Amino acid sequence: MERVHDVLHFPFARSTPGIARTKLAGFLTKNHVASSRIDDALIVLSEMLTNAVSHGRPSDDGTIEVTWSIAKGLLEISVRDHGEGNELEPIDFDNDSLSGRGLSIISQITDRWWVDVNGGTRVNAELSLDEAGRA
Repeated sequence: MERVHDVLHFPFARSTPGIARTKLAGFLTKNHVASSRIDDALIVLSEMLTNAVSHGRPSDDGTIEVTWSIAKGLLEISVRDHGEGNELEPIDFDNDSLSGRGLSIISQITDRWWVDVNGGTRVNAELSLDEAGRA
């Protein structure tokens, strides 16, 4: 399968994760991704966007950039805001924690994830599209 991708700009708003999940679900369905992998991808995207909107900054035009692509059996998702991200690490949490779970969830679901802090903060994640390849 050749590489397919989208680059989208969404409003820097709390409603953005829901809007972006709908767009990603359509993209993945169109590209015949298994529903269990779609569910995982939607969770990852939601956590990435919620963190960006909660802790980042919008671009000059008030948006946040989201990209996703499929190549060689991998889905890569990227969320870029214009904040100055420091070292982003998952934190330990317990079942009563009301926040702070995002990066831990991303870490558990994805095959790998990383952060690029050049020109803002870009959080990237990769998920195998093979149902057996769940991290």
